[in-house]
Amino acid sequence: MDAGGRMIKFQHSKPPFTLGEIKKAIPPHCFHRSILRSSFYLLRDLTAVFIFYYIATNYFHLLPQPLPSYLAWLLYSACQGTALFGVWLIGHECGHHAFSVYQWLDDSVGLILHSALLTPYFSFKISHRRHHSNTSSLERDEAYVPKLMSERSYYFDKYLENLPCRLIRVTIRLALGWYLYICFNMAGRKYDRFASHFHPQSPIYSDRERIQVVVSDVGVFAMVCFLSYLATVKGLGWVVCMYGVPLLIMNAYVVLTTYLQHTHIALPHFDSSEWEWLRGALATVDRDYGFLNNIIHNISDTHVLHHLFSAIPHYHAKEATKAIQPILGNYYNFDGTPILKAYWRESKECIYVERGKGGVFWYSNKL
Repeated sequence: MDAGGRMIKFQHSKPPFTLGEIKKAIPPHCFHRSILRSSFYLLRDLTAVFIFYYIATNYFHLLPQPLPSYLAWLLYSACQGTALFGVWLIGHECGHHAFSVYQWLDDSVGLILHSALLTPYFSFKISHRRHHSNTSSLERDEAYVPKLMSERSYYFDKYLENLPCRLIRVTIRLALGWYLYICFNMAGRKYDRFASHFHPQSPIYSDRERIQVVVSDVGVFAMVCFLSYLATVKGLGWVVCMYGVPLLIMNAYVVLTTYLQHTHIALPHFDSSEWEWLRGALATVDRDYGFLNNIIHNISDTHVLHHLFSAIPHYHAKEATKAIQPILGNYYNFDGTPILKAYWRESKECIYVERGKGGVFWYSNKL
């Protein structure tokens, strides 16, 4: 424990249990994917999106100008962005084949939802699957691959690791981090040439997967065309307020949740000499978002389970998480630090990793 009662290192040795033993602890019905129940949650999220849209378009123009109107639009953006994140997460669940037992249905729903939110569905599905297959591997993980201490930059420490620059850095990550990743592979796996989720010839993908990248690009392009049409009819400002700003809020949720699921000073990373799939999958951490947990489909307070059994639908994830905790014991990682405090702390402490014992690497805040 550190002075604040926080564990310095989570369990990282080879676990004394197998994936099969973990699976046996989960009630069999937790693996059942119901079209009806999954559709209910999708309808719930889409209803929330419509309600916020309806209120904004029918009542905001009646508010006094300017302050009450500005505050209403800020509130709308926050609420609509949260609702859109719920929709995005249903698309993410489709990518894990957790929406239904029919792959064609999952991919159809996922393609529509993610394209509507300017996310390349198949492109992300493929790279995200590889992330799940190589979690916490320094060589092969696809997302949030930390820098080695040997790559430490003197200029970064001197000019960027201070309070004002850190504020700018964490803000840019939330605002632009998602598109920097899918467009330019920022914070992703290192490749020997340009990598992008929109580029069919990207090294992220194999030859048989490139057509799926094209389909994803077509889906996003169709949405861009639709937004352009709306801008000509309703005006650019209308599109920005109704869709653009909430989309930025949604993107911030994507970055915030995924970053905190895989970034913690107590989480290990492994080189090829130490990495094993189960050890890597367990090197994630659950977080508590309070009343938002249900709204965001428990994506963060059941994320350890999600890396072990990604096809379990979110509506069974809490029950399954409780079932596996006695098996995992100290290998179950949870941090209840308030989310914004945790984000600020991890942004400060979790920049570089250095070698511990063998091929296990740990974040170091000794800059």
